[in-house]
Amino acid sequence: MHFELTEEHLMIQQGARDFAENVLAPTAIERDETQRFPKEEVRQMGELGFMGMMVDPKYGGGGMDTISYVLAMEEISAVDASAGVIMSVNNSLVCWGLEKYGTEEQKQKYLVPLATGQKLGAFCLSEPEAGSDATSQRTEAADMGDHYLVNGTKNWITNGGNADIYLVIAQTDREKGHRGINCLIIERGQEGFFIGPKEHKMGIRSSDTHTLQFSDVKVPKENRVGEEGFGFKFAMNTLNGGRIGIAAQALGITKGAFMRARDYSKVRKAFGTEIMNHQAIQFKLADMNTEWEAARMLTLKAAWLKDQGLDYSTQSAMAKLYASKTAMKVTSEAVQIHGGNGYVQEYHVERMMRDAKITEIYEGTSEVQRIVIARSILK
Repeated sequence: MHFELTEEHLMIQQGARDFAENVLAPTAIERDETQRFPKEEVRQMGELGFMGMMVDPKYGGGGMDTISYVLAMEEISAVDASAGVIMSVNNSLVCWGLEKYGTEEQKQKYLVPLATGQKLGAFCLSEPEAGSDATSQRTEAADMGDHYLVNGTKNWITNGGNADIYLVIAQTDREKGHRGINCLIIERGQEGFFIGPKEHKMGIRSSDTHTLQFSDVKVPKENRVGEEGFGFKFAMNTLNGGRIGIAAQALGITKGAFMRARDYSKVRKAFGTEIMNHQAIQFKLADMNTEWEAARMLTLKAAWLKDQGLDYSTQSAMAKLYASKTAMKVTSEAVQIHGGNGYVQEYHVERMMRDAKITEIYEGTSEVQRIVIARSILK
């Protein structure tokens, strides 16, 4: 059993750290306040290979392993969790699914520009009445012979207003239940496809979240991913890997908050000495660091299992469950260590605390992760 990172892993980690500190950090507070999408920063992420890290190089990707992806996601999210989730959706939910299940024609047409960062992807599963209960799809894709006609609404769609390519999960045959669901590729600008107003969120405010509406959108049969009725399984398999990405995002938020709290404790004085010399602060930092490390080990193990071609569904659920819980706890403690300064923008930790909450909700709530874990240990 080896716990050391390879030279390649360390280089990727350092490259992501440098980009985050030099490019993302200077505008992170401003973008959070104004809810500005980091269009130029995302373009640079694509040029550096962060938008299609695990995609085969023949499709324009980096050909890297999942551990590399986790390391990069952690470093990006340690500075800006909004940029982290944009990167996560494109890598985990869009590129992975297209490479794993798409046809060669779909890969050439859609995967290549997504992996190279020329285009951005969005994953459209959630609906007003189908969040955690993903089987209750109301969006319909009526089979019209040579094409589908899509009608319905999707909400909470990350990258919704800036994406070019959308993977849309829709019901074709309601009598077949989850076996009658398909995944369809829909392009921005198609007739009948409308993007609703941007949501005003508590956290990850620099990423955009929208409701999407489909009114008689014509989708050719060649834009179906996988066999007829494979859509629900496609979504669930894709989310298994997506949970590793969100666990890594939570790790990054945890890291950013911990590092800032630790550094602040070395310069802030109270009762005649730096607060790091007070046992109350030392114990907080010790617990924060221990829980960050535990969450990191769970996440890296899930990534390793995926890289080995082994079943990682339970491990990814554990990683997301624990890493998101840790992010909430550590960011709260980081604000506490900063005292009043933790409650204002310039010290970053208040933003990290707001960003942390969503990691317990999207790509499967903590309650759903517990269901996945429980089923695996009780079967």
